[in-house]
Amino acid sequence: QVQVVESGGGLVQVGGSLKLSCTASGRTFSSFVMGWFRQAPGKQREFVAGVSRGGDNTYYADSVKGRFTISRDNAINKVYLQMNSLKPEDTAVYYCAADSTVFISAIPSAYDYWGQGTQVTVSS
Repeated sequence: QVQVVESGGGLVQVGGSLKLSCTASGRTFSSFVMGWFRQAPGKQREFVAGVSRGGDNTYYADSVKGRFTISRDNAINKVYLQMNSLKPEDTAVYYCAADSTVFISAIPSAYDYWGQGTQVTVSS
């Protein structure tokens, strides 16, 4: 049984920073491509960032490129999302997801395991 758990959400002012963490247990962490998605009220879940199994390749949505950084530490089974220069439109529930395949996908249905989500609210 694979479990994915996010942490680190909260309330932050415009222009501020926040770092999300995620851990996946139940299988070898390095066997997963990891991704971050988000969903705002009334909107579809959208891809934010993904990182390859070894951490050497990353992929970002255009809306966060240059502001967000995804990274992973396979030694402690964690993936991170560093979010800088936050905007009100970044407000959403952020989800961490694990994918058993090789390539980073921006499609939610490609991911096998999901966390419960963590709320990020950017106030103006």
